[in-house]
Amino acid sequence: MANNLPHSLPERTFQYQSSLPSLPVPTLGISLSKYLDAVRPFASETEYKATLDIVKKFEVGVGEELHQKLLQRSKAKRNWLEDWWLDAAYLELRTPSQLTVNFGGPAPYLEHCWPPAEGTHLQRASIATWHTLQYWNLIRTETLPPQKAGKTALDMDQFRMLFCTCKVPGVKKDTIYNYFKAESEGPCPSHVVVMCRGRIFTFDALCDGKILTPPELLRQLSYVEKVCEGEPEGDGVSALTTEERTCWAMAREHLISIDPHNKTILETIQSSLFVISLDESKPYSSAENYTNMAREALKGNPTIRWGDKSYNSLVFSDGTFGSNCDHAPYDAMVLVSLCWYVDQQLKATEGKWKGSDAVRAIPPPEELVFTVDEKTRSNIRQAKQQYLESTQDLQVVCYAFTAFGKSAIKERKLHPDIFIQLAMQLAYYKLHKGPGSCYETAMTRTFYHGRTETMRPCTEEAVNWCKAMIDPTCDVNARRKAMRLAFLKHSKLMADAQEGKGFDRHLLGLYLIAKEEGRPTPDLFMDPLYARSGGGGNFVLSSSLVGYTTVLGVVAPMVHHGYGFFYRIRDDRIVISVSAWTSYRQTDAASLFNNFSSSMHEMLHLATTSQL
Repeated sequence: MANNLPHSLPERTFQYQSSLPSLPVPTLGISLSKYLDAVRPFASETEYKATLDIVKKFEVGVGEELHQKLLQRSKAKRNWLEDWWLDAAYLELRTPSQLTVNFGGPAPYLEHCWPPAEGTHLQRASIATWHTLQYWNLIRTETLPPQKAGKTALDMDQFRMLFCTCKVPGVKKDTIYNYFKAESEGPCPSHVVVMCRGRIFTFDALCDGKILTPPELLRQLSYVEKVCEGEPEGDGVSALTTEERTCWAMAREHLISIDPHNKTILETIQSSLFVISLDESKPYSSAENYTNMAREALKGNPTIRWGDKSYNSLVFSDGTFGSNCDHAPYDAMVLVSLCWYVDQQLKATEGKWKGSDAVRAIPPPEELVFTVDEKTRSNIRQAKQQYLESTQDLQVVCYAFTAFGKSAIKERKLHPDIFIQLAMQLAYYKLHKGPGSCYETAMTRTFYHGRTETMRPCTEEAVNWCKAMIDPTCDVNARRKAMRLAFLKHSKLMADAQEGKGFDRHLLGLYLIAKEEGRPTPDLFMDPLYARSGGGGNFVLSSSLVGYTTVLGVVAPMVHHGYGFFYRIRDDRIVISVSAWTSYRQTDAASLFNNFSSSMHEMLHLATTSQL
């Protein structure tokens, strides 16, 4: 009897946190040989020899010293990378984060119960918000089941960052403020913020400790919309969050200096559960073409979203939805989990509220009005102008590839993710007449506070296969063999990266130790091949599998001459979002998608003939 007892207790969200293994430090020699492997496709013989010399010197000299210091650091910290990664990848960046760091995405509800329909947006928003609040409650009561890879528990720490979290700009470095608490830890903020026409409102999502029902939420959202309808737009202070970080930090300090009440408003926004953006645009989209929604999500109206908030829930006036989130506190998988949960709940209830229509006596939303002066107004104008110019430069397309999906690929005994990664590389190779350095996200959540590692899919094997595919003299057997080698190599590198045996974060750690100690930057990082192969965040193709759900996101490219390439895989289709900068004439998001589609067909054909 006693043996059966533990199984009857449901697992708690954070119950495995204390038993997760520490993030390992890979072996220096292995990391450096993987690095040499990764730069090979981008080097001439002479360049490769020069890099080989640099790497050998690094390994026996300064590299070994730095590596020993990294090992020391890893003894003192369960995750030696965590603070460094947050600072280097996010908090120290000075570029405007709303466009270059944030991720946005269209909600998939139009595929089943909620096709675009005017006049439905508030009703739908109240139901979607209710489901979102249920998810918050699952995390707060620690009843959200911990996620696993097979039977291995994954780190759930990032789920604490989904609600009540905000980045706050600093002159040199930003800070993340997280006000979330689980029930066992104490009280947690329970108010939401609603933005509409440049104005800001707030109300409590609980009444007598119970989550407001959809009819009650509808009343609160209708109140906000009605108040805003007949009046001129507000000051649009939230546009400041789109600015270059130091500018925004200074504008924020000025805002606080005008009136202490402004600081209270800022804290109300920062600590809120999330922001609901009532957006007047109608980005009509379909299950085959999500472009307009993806575009609005990533680069829409800056006066009705708070760019530093960990979650802005976007409500479009044609009854469709999207999201825009700061990337610093968590990776996309956390938001995907929330959106997938909401999508499943809506499907199960056909998007309807089946409960009581009674509305309790709840105080109406309170408007949060900043005191602004001429300097702040001028800062807002400048922020909007800067944002408008950069958003006009960002091209976003989001289409479904519907010829086939996961089922057809798995029938050929091939891994769907690797299949898509290779098709993407072939598409780039055809379009740009050569290989592009490529980043695919590998998750390291099997370790304590693990986030991601870089997996570099542009291997020699992948490039050889691309060459075979465009060489008319190459026969089908040679192509097939080359494809198999590319698949095997990708699979091995991905497994290594997920097991903490990647090399990019390791090299970053060595670089940061040198920097922290005021040493000169080691030659390894100054070598032109380091950046050309993608090192230091210079990947031409920045890609990620967002998962096997209905949820998709879009992110700007890492470099001016690059692409963002994000995709979700379903049984019968693959939905892809591609981004590129218009001012770089040689890249074009739509052309990459078209080349990707034809590459997918060529690969399936190759995989099919190989079975005969």
